[in-house]
Amino acid sequence: MTTAPAASGHIPVLMEQVLQSIRPIAGEVFVDCTAGRGGHAAEIAKRMAPGGTVVLFDLDAANLRYATSRVAAESGLTPIPIHGSFTSVGRELEARALRADLLLADLGFASNQMDDPSRGMSFSHDAPLDMRLNQSMGQTAAQFVERLSERDLAEILQQLGEEPFARRIASKIVDSRARTPITTTTQLADLVREAYGSRARTSRMHPATRTFMALRIAVNDELGALRAFLEQLGVAAVRASEGAPTWLNPQARVAVIGFHSLEDRMVKRLFVELSKRSIIRLEGKQPIVASDAELAENPRARSAKLRTAMVGRPD
Repeated sequence: MTTAPAASGHIPVLMEQVLQSIRPIAGEVFVDCTAGRGGHAAEIAKRMAPGGTVVLFDLDAANLRYATSRVAAESGLTPIPIHGSFTSVGRELEARALRADLLLADLGFASNQMDDPSRGMSFSHDAPLDMRLNQSMGQTAAQFVERLSERDLAEILQQLGEEPFARRIASKIVDSRARTPITTTTQLADLVREAYGSRARTSRMHPATRTFMALRIAVNDELGALRAFLEQLGVAAVRASEGAPTWLNPQARVAVIGFHSLEDRMVKRLFVELSKRSIIRLEGKQPIVASDAELAENPRARSAKLRTAMVGRPD
C-alpha cells in the first residue's frame, strides 16, 4: 500500500477552474508539464482512475519524487516521472508511444522552493544566491550577477522584472562587485534597497521583489523554455487537427497557467493564432482568474491567468 506524503505546504492555484476546463475522464492520458508538489496532478488523476495514464515532468528532482508519491497515494495510479524540462515533452511522449488527451503547464514555482533557503530565491533568508530550479546544472544567480555587463543586467531587470530602477540597480551591482563578490541573497537585496534610496520606504512591495523575479527567470531561462514548449505544442496541434501522427490526440484539452505578463502574452499569441487557423477552439477569449474567495485563501493566485483550448476544428 502506498503511503500518502505529508502535507505539501503548497496550494495549487485555480484548481476548480482547471478541472472544469480540461474535464478529465477515466482512462485518458494526462501530462503535467510542471508537476511541482503534485496538487493539480493528484486531483486530475483521481478523476482518471481506473486505467488512466499520468506523466509528470519537473526540473526539481525532490518535488518530482514528492508529486509522484502523492499522485499514487491519492489516485491509485502509478505516474511516469520524467526529471527534466517540458521542452522535451514531445520527444519523451513519442519515445513511450503516448498521446496526450490532457495537458497542463503551471508556469509558477512551488512555494517550498521559495521557502527553502538553500534555493536562494527569496530575500527573506540570508542564503547563497542560487535560484536554479534544477540545482544539478546551469549557472547560479551569483554567477549571473558576477559576469553580466551593466547593460545586460539592466536589460534583464527591465524586461523580465519590469523594474523601473533597472539601470540604477545594475550600476549599483557593478560598483559593488568590483569590491566584493555578491554571493548571498541579503547582499543583493541590500544593494537594491540602496539603489531605491528614499523610495524604498514608500514602495508597495519589497524593493528587491522585481530584481529577484527577473534573475530567477533569467537563470532558469524560463521564457526560452516556454517558447520552445509552445513551438512544440503548436506543431503538434496542427498535426493532431489534420489527423497526422503526433504526441497530442485530436480533441486534446490544453491548459496553461501564467503568472507574468510576458508568459501570458506568449501563450495568448499562440492560442489566438491557432484559433484563427481553426486548429484549436478557445475556451473563452479572456484568461480565467482567481475568485475573491480563492484570493482570500491563497494570495499567490492574484497574478495567475489560466488559458485553455481544445485541439480540433470548430464544428
